[in-house]
Amino acid sequence: MIGYLNLILRLTIWFLLTANLSVANIIIGVSVALLLPGSPKAPGALKDWLRALWETLVAIPQAYLEALEMIIRPHNQEDVTMERVKPGRTPGLIFLDIFLITFTPKTVVLKYHEKGWYEVHWVRRRKKA
Repeated sequence: MIGYLNLILRLTIWFLLTANLSVANIIIGVSVALLLPGSPKAPGALKDWLRALWETLVAIPQAYLEALEMIIRPHNQEDVTMERVKPGRTPGLIFLDIFLITFTPKTVVLKYHEKGWYEVHWVRRRKKA
């Protein structure tokens, strides 16, 4: 089951990058998704994939709210923090985590450290002293 989720993730990325749903592009996308090497590491649990899907759905309205908040009340303080990667994440789930963090307007992942950390840039409102 998890192999299918990785295949769907790869195809989704392919179609988002190419923006073309022609038969030839679908054939090329499926071929590329199948030829990419798989991860021999620990497979992701279905529960982790469902949680990531839910977090993706929740991130969409959150991104709109953050964008409106930044328009109405300017954010002029910047921070860079290190956030720990959840244990046992597959490369596909790590990609989704980075996508979710970067999807919202106030945060961007600057770097993924192989030791299990994300370097995240935050834009925040400056607190009045």
